[in-house]
Amino acid sequence: MEEKTSVTAEHRFPCEACGADLRYDPGDDQLVCDHCGNIQPVSGDGPWSGAIRELDFRKGVNEQLAAEDIEETRVVTCPNCGAQTEFDSDLHAAECPFCATPVVTDTGTHRHIKPRGLLPFAWEEAQARDAVTDWLGGLWFAPNGLAEYARKGRKMNGIYVPYWTFDADTRTRYTGQRGTHYYETRTVMRDGKRKQVRVRKTRWRNVSGRVARFFDDVLVLASKSLPKRYTDGLEPWDLSALEPYKPEYLAGFRAEGYQVELVDGFDEARAYMDRMIRRDIKYDIGGDDQRIGSVNTDISDVTFKHILLPVWLAAYKYRGKSYRFVVNGRTGRVQGERPYSAWKIAFAVIIGIIVALAVGFVIAENQ
Repeated sequence: MEEKTSVTAEHRFPCEACGADLRYDPGDDQLVCDHCGNIQPVSGDGPWSGAIRELDFRKGVNEQLAAEDIEETRVVTCPNCGAQTEFDSDLHAAECPFCATPVVTDTGTHRHIKPRGLLPFAWEEAQARDAVTDWLGGLWFAPNGLAEYARKGRKMNGIYVPYWTFDADTRTRYTGQRGTHYYETRTVMRDGKRKQVRVRKTRWRNVSGRVARFFDDVLVLASKSLPKRYTDGLEPWDLSALEPYKPEYLAGFRAEGYQVELVDGFDEARAYMDRMIRRDIKYDIGGDDQRIGSVNTDISDVTFKHILLPVWLAAYKYRGKSYRFVVNGRTGRVQGERPYSAWKIAFAVIIGIIVALAVGFVIAENQ
């Protein structure tokens, strides 16, 4: 890839009325000044014009993308969780939004493929905080104090989390066996008596065939800062609503640089594709049961996009332990580390013992 020297870390937009920083207002597709209340529309096409264009995977892997597809951003790397988060160039100290670890910014830059599209935030921070509080309230074994701490705690961080999407056309040849069930009647001895039972058998027949599938927007998390089980739990994402990338959407938010490289992201996407192809093969084999022998897949027309998805993130430290919660910035779906209250668990155990003793006493009295 051709080197670029420009640093595009700042996504600050001054208010036309007072000069203060504007922020993107989730759900209203506009920029708002919290200082004077001025409202400005999100205007312009950003770096891209027209529809969101896919990029050629091979060119991306071989570093042959056009210079316009590459950028450098100023980032800080958290010494605890490794998150690479984009910061304004005039910010010199901050706290990692992923794990609440204090970090100090440096002058390093991160050179990467530009995002092609994003889903703008649709939920306000207050809505996301209420969703976390409600979620904690529904966990019976969660400490009561944590929910109260979260309700009164500092604001959540709005983060655009990096993802890859992959498209691919696949054609697969396979061999296998189709199983057809049939039953035989046998006589067996049970409790000293002869009984006839039906025993299921399977008759196998060799088969071969072809299946084809076009994969569209296979989504792969490009961050290592959050456990994948949390981010997977935020799905589904309405990728049909992706907007072409505009820096205005990042006003007032942060963007994380991707840590999963393109080729590694495709490896994960390919594993998903292979699972879907095997499912297609079993459906094509038919019958009552299936065995897959050989699988030979030709994959072509592989393209990709780098996109950003909106996540509200809270990292709370409660009684010496850190808890992280994430909220889908479009739907309000919550995932996070499940906290447990020792006294609630102990109380449940005691109640269980009391109930068991009571049941045992009633049974003994009735015998």
